[in-house]
Amino acid sequence: MTHVAEYFELTKPKVVGLIVFTAIVGMFLAVPGMPPWQSILFGTLGIGLAAASAAAINHVLDARIDAEMKRTRHRPLPTGSLSEKQASIFAVTLGIISMLILVLAVNSLTALMTFLSLIGYAIIYTVYLKRATPQNIVIGGAAGAAPPVLGWMAVTNTIDPNALLLFLIIFTWTPPHFWALAIARKDDYAKVNIPMMPVIYGVKFTRLQILLYTILLFIVSVLPYFTGLSGVFYLFGAVMLGSGFLYYAIAMMTQDNPELPMQTFAYSINYLMALFAFLLVDHYL
Repeated sequence: MTHVAEYFELTKPKVVGLIVFTAIVGMFLAVPGMPPWQSILFGTLGIGLAAASAAAINHVLDARIDAEMKRTRHRPLPTGSLSEKQASIFAVTLGIISMLILVLAVNSLTALMTFLSLIGYAIIYTVYLKRATPQNIVIGGAAGAAPPVLGWMAVTNTIDPNALLLFLIIFTWTPPHFWALAIARKDDYAKVNIPMMPVIYGVKFTRLQILLYTILLFIVSVLPYFTGLSGVFYLFGAVMLGSGFLYYAIAMMTQDNPELPMQTFAYSINYLMALFAFLLVDHYL
């Protein structure tokens, strides 16, 4: 098969990897012991393929602006390595396969909610919200926060309040995570008329919003301990990781170091992975 690397790049593997990891943690937290292997296998596969489909659709819909932005101009569609038709067929195929797996091997509720998340990110966020409002990532963040709920549903076929708490953590994490990147890539977004917060309201205001959301995230991240979802081990991890995130957010407010936004962005990714790892380990202690 030709263009394997290009098709793989369309799926945004690093992003999908984080999505799948949080979904798997949701599966394990849903039950006291081990989840059924069928739910883990087919739930992970279905959710992962749906996320990959949404990523590929995003590549297609953003092909024009990707070609103008320094960060994205080397993607498969701007370089001509793949055509929009090839990418579209690939994206739709992944989406169909993911839905078939979820409906036939998991449950209809997970399939429905996964489909809504796919549409929320690939269509509502990419086509409308991204280009309509500086609050795009806040509103659109709901789709990106769904994976642990989807994983939970894949095991229990229900929507549980504890699963919604995991949703709330990612939902609150998304703005400071993405706005740090938006500050670093402000000129790129301005060039293609994408109204990211630092473009519309300036870097100083965006830094303040990052700090405020990071404080909110710190509060939300310790709630699993107080609701009984997790124990002291997780609380320690949440406080430690949250303190690190606050350090970067405060540093961005007080320093004019041009490298800080990308350092904060990188830390935010490691933060979420580590936080959910603490949740998973704590669950079995």
